[in-house]
Amino acid sequence: MEILYVVVGVISGITSGLFGLGGGTIIVPIMLSLGFGVQQAIGISVLQMIFASVVGSIINYKKKLFSLKDGALLGLGGVIGASFSGMVLKVLSETQLTFLFLCLMCFSFYKFLKKKPVEMGQNQEAISQLRYISILILAGAITGIFAVSLGVGGGLIMMPILMYFLGFNTKYISVLSLFFIVCSSISGAFSLWRNQVIDSDILSIGLIVGISAIVGVSIGIYLIQKITAHLHKSILSCIYIFAICVTIYHLFEAYLTSK
Repeated sequence: MEILYVVVGVISGITSGLFGLGGGTIIVPIMLSLGFGVQQAIGISVLQMIFASVVGSIINYKKKLFSLKDGALLGLGGVIGASFSGMVLKVLSETQLTFLFLCLMCFSFYKFLKKKPVEMGQNQEAISQLRYISILILAGAITGIFAVSLGVGGGLIMMPILMYFLGFNTKYISVLSLFFIVCSSISGAFSLWRNQVIDSDILSIGLIVGISAIVGVSIGIYLIQKITAHLHKSILSCIYIFAICVTIYHLFEAYLTSK
């Protein structure tokens, strides 16, 4: 089983480096398939995010692939939002969380397809600096509340927000999202630990997946510099569809079990 955790870690790390997803889009469905509860799957995913995002962001920063100011503003919002994640998991049932994830993915995918990406910075001259800062912090806060609670990192959630309001392209958002995950995942992990979602067993599995993800995130960062923006968006569309289909399957499975 440990070998499977390593494979999952590497694959999720690649998606983290390539799309800034935090790995939850891969980890949560797989862990659910292995018999883990949704809260346990989320706990493992959040632990993976810490390893992949810290190492990936260091690499991205050294390569000067993102603005530290933009990342810090998103991260600030993420810390604020993620601090409520443990409370959310206490209030909502597993079925409600899964349904919430499905709604979030469908809405994000709709906005993602509807808004055509434009070059980063094109809209920055048209808005005030205060509004620019406010959008980044608010996007981080909204993403932090839901992403850590659902164990998905946030890339798929913040993607349409930053594309629509600030005109960032998908590749730049992916890099920013990875830095955002550093702040939100650490804050979220403490919140989940305090609320007893993460225990010693989940911690040990999360460490295996997280350490393995370090290898994957390095591969993902290398690939994002090689592919075109069009191909990047096309692959992201496939990931949205995958996440939506798997979530629908698990909701349907839960419905049949309850009958």
